[in-house]
Amino acid sequence: MTDSAAAKIRLQAMQAELEQRLARVERDLGEPLNADSSEQAVELSDDEVLEGEGILVARELASVRRALGRIEQGSYGECVRCGADIAPGRLEARPEAALCIACASAETPRG
Repeated sequence: MTDSAAAKIRLQAMQAELEQRLARVERDLGEPLNADSSEQAVELSDDEVLEGEGILVARELASVRRALGRIEQGSYGECVRCGADIAPGRLEARPEAALCIACASAETPRG
């Protein structure tokens, strides 16, 4: 099996898991609030956390989908910014990675 074929399998599994997580978050957010006003305050706070989780899951899902698109286009493993090869170890750790380590490091704010 080629590296991109193995990556495609991993990415498809990640996609399925993320879609399930996003569906659970959306289902939980769609539940009606409790009639008790003190419970409503807790539920609203929980909903804020769920909304944040939903945003993060949606972003990760978009990254996975873009990586699957790069596999289909034949550009998987190439940095989308500079065109250099992305290190195999980086792709092993983060199969959705779009940037080589140099470009990713340049994008990360230092604090």
